[in-house]
Amino acid sequence: MSLQDAYRELLEGIGEDIKREGLRDTPKRAAKALEFLTHGYQADVDVIVNSAVFESDTSEMVVVKDIEMYSMCEHHLLPFFGKAHVAYIPDGKVIGLSKLARIVDVYARRLQIQENLTRQIADTIQKYTNAKGVGVVIEAQHLCMMMRGVQKQNSVMTTSCVLGEIHEDPATRAEFFSLIRGISHQRGM
Repeated sequence: MSLQDAYRELLEGIGEDIKREGLRDTPKRAAKALEFLTHGYQADVDVIVNSAVFESDTSEMVVVKDIEMYSMCEHHLLPFFGKAHVAYIPDGKVIGLSKLARIVDVYARRLQIQENLTRQIADTIQKYTNAKGVGVVIEAQHLCMMMRGVQKQNSVMTTSCVLGEIHEDPATRAEFFSLIRGISHQRGM
């Protein structure tokens, strides 16, 4: 069964008339939208990183804040969205800046739970950079909690995954969390 057919059945299942003007092309549009929203399944991280790992003498923490992130809850098929904050401590190699955002997108554009998404991003950055440490924090709002169930509009879920020195060294861990907090406060967030 195609996605388009599945959406047609879904609309009929909730009692809609799929022949009415506003819904005639909805199964086709919804199928295209879902394919876009879940395009991470077709992505190949090797192709995305594309040899964009470069030799470098830097050994200080690299932090990229506020990477917009959109995903779909695997439990309710509703969106969750927010920001990913990513850091790593290079060990002779750095990765192209845009690749960090692309890694976030690869995993976000799959059916997910935020806890697993956070870990997948951290593990992938570690794999490609062999960094001394990696830190990922995601702050997101979940429509499955906002639109249904408890309907809490202002709730934000925060998850973190810290590996290597960022996990093991309390001072480095504190630096990471300070940097991601400090940058947000400077912009009035």
